Amino acid sequence: MYQQVARVRHDGGMSRQPKYRQVADALRREIDNGTHPPGARLPSESELSERFEASRNTVRSGLGLLVSQGLVTSSQGLGYEVAKHEVFELNASRFENLNFEQNGDAYSTDVTNAGRRPHQTFRVEILPAPAAVAERLKAEPESRTVLRFCHRFVDDTPWSTQATYYPSWLIDEAPRLAEPGDIEEGTTRYLADRGIEQVGYFDEISTRMPTPDEARLLEVGAGVPVLLWMRTGYSAERPIRCTITTLRGDLNRMNYEIGDQSARGEGAPR
Repeated sequence: MYQQVARVRHDGGMSRQPKYRQVADALRREIDNGTHPPGARLPSESELSERFEASRNTVRSGLGLLVSQGLVTSSQGLGYEVAKHEVFELNASRFENLNFEQNGDAYSTDVTNAGRRPHQTFRVEILPAPAAVAERLKAEPESRTVLRFCHRFVDDTPWSTQATYYPSWLIDEAPRLAEPGDIEEGTTRYLADRGIEQVGYFDEISTRMPTPDEARLLEVGAGVPVLLWMRTGYSAERPIRCTITTLRGDLNRMNYEIGDQSARGEGAPR
């Protein structure tokens, strides 16, 4: 049985909160404590209006706030549903590390090892380097690059997009980079087999709200940010690639393993 939300008072406290925020806060607490688990449908606007003694416009504003915060999704004719968050954990320090055993590329290996199903689509283009990419590749602005772009899924849910730019000088030494389709063993291993070993990388991580194109590809709702992971890879002599991975902020967690971690013990959080 739901309890009525606190009535608006004139002695401070709840009176400072607009009624729609009181509605949102009460529902947020119930989502947090499991009253409404992921995937559950929330009561209708009319039911919530009666419960909170508020107009349907007020209730709709409170639900809209939860939508903007990525806690709730809405569908025409289907009402409001608690967002599902099946988080995939990516170990960024092992990603593309050839010292770790893997079957195929690192993405497919990590997803498969997590008991999930990987799927990805590809396109390959010859494009001028964007300014940020040219700077990291130490190339002239607008110089020619090979873009390998993948749209990646975990099970059937969009997980990330990955845009990797390779400088044009690599094509003569590693021609498969410019061919359409997947490189089964992974591009890092393919380059290493061609004598172009990645010996180091530099990561830059940031967050922002998605562009319309990113929101479409990743199927993110209002209020859900994206995680941007830019990795520049280096051979012993010069940069060999710049990879920009855009991940759904609500479905991904990234970690790194650095140094001796024997003190973590068994069962430590990953």
